[in-house]
Amino acid sequence: MAHRVRFENSCEVGAFSKLTNAYCLVAIGGSESFYSTFEAELSDVIPVIKTSIGGTRIVGRLCIGNKNGLLLPHTTTDQELQHLKNSLPDHVRVQRIEEKLSALGNCIACNDHVALTHTDLDRETEEVLADVLGVEVFRQTVAGNVLVGSYCAFSNKGGLVHPHTSIEDLDELSTLLQVPLVAGTVNRGSEVIGAGMTVNDWTAFCGLDTTATELSVIESVFKLRGGGNPPSCDEDDN
Repeated sequence: MAHRVRFENSCEVGAFSKLTNAYCLVAIGGSESFYSTFEAELSDVIPVIKTSIGGTRIVGRLCIGNKNGLLLPHTTTDQELQHLKNSLPDHVRVQRIEEKLSALGNCIACNDHVALTHTDLDRETEEVLADVLGVEVFRQTVAGNVLVGSYCAFSNKGGLVHPHTSIEDLDELSTLLQVPLVAGTVNRGSEVIGAGMTVNDWTAFCGLDTTATELSVIESVFKLRGGGNPPSCDEDDN
């Protein structure tokens, strides 16, 4: 299922959280109802970790990760890095990287197999991305936007991209990612998909303004109908 939630007065829940199949990061300083929405859905399966990155709360825009690893910008403090290493599952590799495009979540989108990146990302960052997250990396734009992490969201089951993405681009991206894609919006018409939602293979969290129609599209393309199926404990140990 997809759940509607907001962080304080913001519906940009993807800016304040990062959801993967192995863990969920949420910004510090939110309301109890914000955390309880995530914890009710996730805490039996994966850890929900409260953190800041670089002293800020926009954790979803600053980091990029999947079930294999987590990459953090150079602004991440030693204390934050240690907290995340202590809190994440043992198999998740954590690395801080030197990259001038430090809002990694805006510049990169990924699932457990493929990453799309900003066309100007450093070669070195691309190599670290492939190594730590275990993904194939493609430099791409989404509807002409280089901030691919802001204008799309995808899991291993499906993806939502900027509403102005052409049919040709949709087909190309879908072929690269090997998942079905639809062009759409969140939060009552917002094109900034990555900031408006966060998703993994069995659940999604969208801004409170997301309409019933938008929610229906999200549940359909990400195959979340019927609640989705979290991995079994055996899979978690792999």
